[in-house]
Amino acid sequence: MTKLFATRLALVATMLLVVTPAVSAQQDDEAAQASKPGKPISTGEVLSGELNAMKIRDVKNAGKRIAMYQITSEPRRLPAPSGLCDLETGPETFQLVTSSDAQATQLKSFVGKEISVKVGEIACASDPGQMSEAVITKWSLVRK
Repeated sequence: MTKLFATRLALVATMLLVVTPAVSAQQDDEAAQASKPGKPISTGEVLSGELNAMKIRDVKNAGKRIAMYQITSEPRRLPAPSGLCDLETGPETFQLVTSSDAQATQLKSFVGKEISVKVGEIACASDPGQMSEAVITKWSLVRK
């Protein structure tokens, strides 16, 4: 009985010695990737990601609840002077500002899905009410 226990204990110890360095190396790789700045994005390029919708209170319109849309993507660096938006890797959430009811209606059908937009104007979020790290003020939907 003790021999069986000792054999199992030795097997477990050997497995831990083999698995621990592999897990540690994987965590180091993930940490290195997390601290690397994202690839740059500028006007005219395409941004892809999952579209999310939130209801926020419009401070300009007596607190009326309005829909706000944002794309969650990989970290991206913005053109100067915005750069990384005071973030280590660049923004991952991008608010899509709708300029008309038609744009809002167009986005509504894509909530929860992967979309791509061609960026017209982009900047770091600066207003207190903005829920994203960066704001795309001019954009057009790219059909796949």
